[in-house]
Amino acid sequence: MDKLRFESSLWKQGITYVAGVDEAGRGPLAGPVVAAAVIFPANFFLAGVDDSKKLSHHLREQLYPQIIANCLSYGVSAVSVEEIDHINIYQAAMLAMRQALAQLSPPAQHVLVDGRNIPQLALPQTSIIKGDGLSFTIGAASIIAKVTRDRIMLDYHRAFPRYGFDKHKGYATPAHLTALRQNGPCEIHRRSFRPRALREVEEVLEPTIK
Repeated sequence: MDKLRFESSLWKQGITYVAGVDEAGRGPLAGPVVAAAVIFPANFFLAGVDDSKKLSHHLREQLYPQIIANCLSYGVSAVSVEEIDHINIYQAAMLAMRQALAQLSPPAQHVLVDGRNIPQLALPQTSIIKGDGLSFTIGAASIIAKVTRDRIMLDYHRAFPRYGFDKHKGYATPAHLTALRQNGPCEIHRRSFRPRALREVEEVLEPTIK
């Protein structure tokens, strides 16, 4: 698989600064959503970069500093639980990606984005379904976002140790649901987030939503 084919096509058109952007944390019940954007020199490639969800924690931590050291620029944005509850998780993820892209210096000339196009983005963009596994640059952005968010959740674990955020990072695992039943939600739980497929989660969080 040529994970530079999308980037190479743009480089051949004379587009130097191709950014990949992705987010982490759209699905959890707690914590922020984090987005990262990254630009590499033309033709740069780092073996092992892939969709962050396919990589072990150890490998992500190994790749993260190599990505940072070799990129031309990167940006990271975390949108808080309060903002997620105010504008909804989809809009919060899009906001995080726009903010991450705005931090790039040099700025991006074209954006490769995982999934769907980013609304209200004043840059040319190409959306790639499952792009974090198909595009090197998006995959690298997904690793930055995932590592950053995991570290944030480790900090939250120290503040709220009863929930096990160090293990599940806010996702709806059985252990997390048990902690919610026993303790109720804490201040970093998303009151607005009610996954349709998780009726049990709705029952736990519903008293805090009304």
